[in-house]
Amino acid sequence: MTKGTTRPELAKGSRAARSTIALKILMAVSGLLFIGFVLGHMYGNLKAFGGEDSFNDYAHHLRELGEPLLPYEGLLWILRLGLIAALVVHVVTAVLLWKRAAGARPVKYVAKRHVGSTVSSRTMRYGGLTILVFLIWHLLNFTIVKVNPANGDTGSDNPYALLVDTFDLWWMTIIYLVAMLALALHLHHGTFSALQTLGFTNTAKSRARARAAGWVIAIVVAGGFSLVPLSVLVGIIEK
Repeated sequence: MTKGTTRPELAKGSRAARSTIALKILMAVSGLLFIGFVLGHMYGNLKAFGGEDSFNDYAHHLRELGEPLLPYEGLLWILRLGLIAALVVHVVTAVLLWKRAAGARPVKYVAKRHVGSTVSSRTMRYGGLTILVFLIWHLLNFTIVKVNPANGDTGSDNPYALLVDTFDLWWMTIIYLVAMLALALHLHHGTFSALQTLGFTNTAKSRARARAAGWVIAIVVAGGFSLVPLSVLVGIIEK
C-alpha cells in the first residue's frame, strides 16, 4: 500500500477514534446527571413516610422553586427540559456507540463477547430500553396525565393519594420493582463505565473504588425507590 492511501486511512481512523471518545464522554456526563437526578427524586419519594401533608408539601414546594424570579413551576420545567435533553443525548450516544462496536467487532469474537463480563454489563442495552419504557409510563402516571390505575381517573391534584392508589395494586408494584431491578443493574455498570471514561480508573485501587461506587449507588437508589411501593403494598404507608 502506498503512502498516498495510507495517510487518508490513518486520518480517517484518528477522526473516528476522537469522535468515539467524544460520544463516550457525552454518554458518561449525561449518565452522571441522571444519577444526581434519581438520588434527589428518591429523597423526595421517601417523604411519603412522613405522611400525606409532608409528601404533598414537598411536591408543592418543588413547583414554587425560583419564585418570584421565575413563574410557578418555571424552575421545575427548566430542570425537566434539561433532563429531557440529557436523556436524548444519552440514548443517541448509546445507539451510535453500539452500532460502532457492532460494526468493528470481528465475527470470531461474537462467541466470546460474554467471557469475563458481568450481568449488569450484558444487560445494559435491554435494561436501558426497559427503563426508557418505564419512564414514559411513570411520567404519564404521576406527572403529565396523572393516570390513576386504580380507577382510571386523570388529573389528580393529590400526589400522595395517587401514589397510594397506584401501589395498592400488586401488579403496579411488581412493574415498579422490575424497573428498579433494571435501574440497579444499569447504575452498577453505568457508574463504573462513566468513571472509567472520565479517567478515574487508572489504577487497580481506583477501579475497585469505582466498582464499589457502582454497587453503592445501585443499591441505595433502587432500594430507596423500592421502599415506598413495598410499604404501600403491606400497609405501612396508607391514606
